[in-house]
Parts: sequence; C-alpha cells; structure tokens
Amino acid sequence: MASSSPSRPAATPPTSGDVARVAGVSRATVSYVLNNTKGGRVSEATRERVREAARQLGYVPHAVARALRAGRSGIVLLTAPAVTVGPLFAQAYADLQLALAELGYTAVLYGPTGARGAEAGRRWAELRPDAVLSLMDDSMDEDAVAVLHKAGIPVVLSSGPVPVPGAHALVTDQEQVGFRALEHLAASGRRRIGVIVPADASLRGFAEPRLAGAQKAAAAQSAAVTVVRQDLALDEDAAAPWARRCADAGIDGLFAYNDEFAALAVRALQDTGVDVPEDIAVVGADDLLIGRLLRPRLTTVRMDYLPAREIAQLIDRLISAPGAAPETHDMLRTTLVVRASA
Repeated sequence: MASSSPSRPAATPPTSGDVARVAGVSRATVSYVLNNTKGGRVSEATRERVREAARQLGYVPHAVARALRAGRSGIVLLTAPAVTVGPLFAQAYADLQLALAELGYTAVLYGPTGARGAEAGRRWAELRPDAVLSLMDDSMDEDAVAVLHKAGIPVVLSSGPVPVPGAHALVTDQEQVGFRALEHLAASGRRRIGVIVPADASLRGFAEPRLAGAQKAAAAQSAAVTVVRQDLALDEDAAAPWARRCADAGIDGLFAYNDEFAALAVRALQDTGVDVPEDIAVVGADDLLIGRLLRPRLTTVRMDYLPAREIAQLIDRLISAPGAAPETHDMLRTTLVVRASA
C-alpha cells in the first residue's frame, strides 16, 4: 500500500483563467463571483460551478492584485502595545477582528518592533492599509500620523489616555479607574490607602494614570486621606516581604493595579496574618474571573469599552469619508462592582 505524502506547492499556481476554463464561464464572471460582487444576473447554479472549480484547482484570489484594481487594500492595521497584555486585550482584539471581518475588512495585528514616531509610521504604511488603529500603543505620535497621511493612508486612529494630534481618537481615561477605587475605599472609612503600581515598566502607561486618579480622589475627600505608592512585581516571592511592609506601614485600604495583582496581594496579606477586609480592604480592577474565585470575593472596577461593532462601524464610516476632521470618542466606562473584600 502506497504511503501518503504531504502535498507540495504547485510549480505554477492556478489562475482565474484556469477557473473560468473548468467552470465554462468568462474570467469576468469568475471575478464577479469570487469577489462576492453584489447584484448582477449570475445564477446561483453558475456561482456554485465557479466556486467548485476554484476549490478543485486550489485557486485563491490574489489580494494585492485585487487591492490594486479596487484602489483599497481592505486591511485595517492594529498596532499592538509593547506591554504584557492580558485576557481583556485578547478578547477585545478577537471581537474587533470579527466585527471588521463582517464589514469586509481584514484586521492585521502589527506587533511592537521598537520603532517609534515617523519610523513606526513608515513601517505601518508599507502595508498600505485602509486604516491604522493604535491599540494603547504609545509609539504612535504626531510624526507617525503625518507619515501615514503623506503615504495616502486615509484613516488614522489613536487609542489612549489623550488624543494624538492629527488623528481620530478613542480616548481611554485610565484615571477614572483609580478615582473610583479610592473613592470607595475612602467612603468606607479607610484613611491610609496603598496603590499598587506594577514593577513591570511596560505597564506604567496604564498604572501611572490610575495612581494619578487615586491621588485626585484622595485630594477631593473632606477628611484627610493619604495615598501611599506600592511598587510590586507580579511574583509570589516578592509579595511576601511586601505584605509585611504594607502591614507595618499602617495601610488600611489597598487599590491594586488589576485583579491579578489584587489576588496576589490578598493571598500575601492573609499569609502574613492580615484580615481582608477587616484590617485592609482591597479593590482591584478589570473584573476578572480570578476576583470572583477569591475569598473574600474581590471588589473591583469593571471596565466597559466601546463595543467592537461600534468601533468597526466607525472605522468603516471614516474610510468612506477620507479627509474628515479628527473626531474624538470616549472609549471607556467604569463601574464599581462591590463584593466582600472592601
């Protein structure tokens, strides 16, 4: 019995002319069917014959050639941040990718390269996308936007705490996360409140605004509230000595950067003999599953971002109206979820 062997690339890939010959139709009809052009008088039987011929031959339309004919690539380039991303980012990207696909676009995630500003803009422009959206990526600045516009990229969007000049903006105000957390802790009578800031420098773009929000909330209180910065690595060995220092410093409330840091803090504090929330109340952020599995269950700040479908529709609208004046949209809403830890 002959053993099967892996298929090898054809010396010459099939063309739309080959599909037309096998299906018994014109090349124009093949293009019409495989590009899903709406309208026309091609019967469903003919469409299926063309699709079956393409399947048999292994024909795949050439995206670059199609883009040259259409004058558009259909690509929406999403620039990834140079940070340690978690499940929220992964889910947001997956949702946006699906929403864009439903509108006929291909989402391409462009990973961090270390390039910034104009050099980053040139690299992104090489793919000739219809739109570039930075996903909390601080390598996009005014110079990058200028390069993209000069290269003919019609739509550039920034996503971050403040708009980037020249670009449309999806503003994600991280200060409100820290503000809500500290406001709740202060309302429950906590007066010396620690704020965990990750030791991972790549997260500072998120962590520093959350700390600033907590400081603003403390300043707005009628009673004196002290904010104590707590630098901590997401590491069990680092957490034990930190917990002892935290207890010795008289901390009675704690806002952790996110629920993962909160879970680490709660376990370390409990191992040190600290009662949560009696001695130290703890609030996290992100509303992750891990917070609901903790004992006590974690009070947290839930972050609801602009739905992916609305972002995709915004991108589609802007692509259809190149040259529109920069728009700014609020992307983030926060809600305090009160459970047993604070």
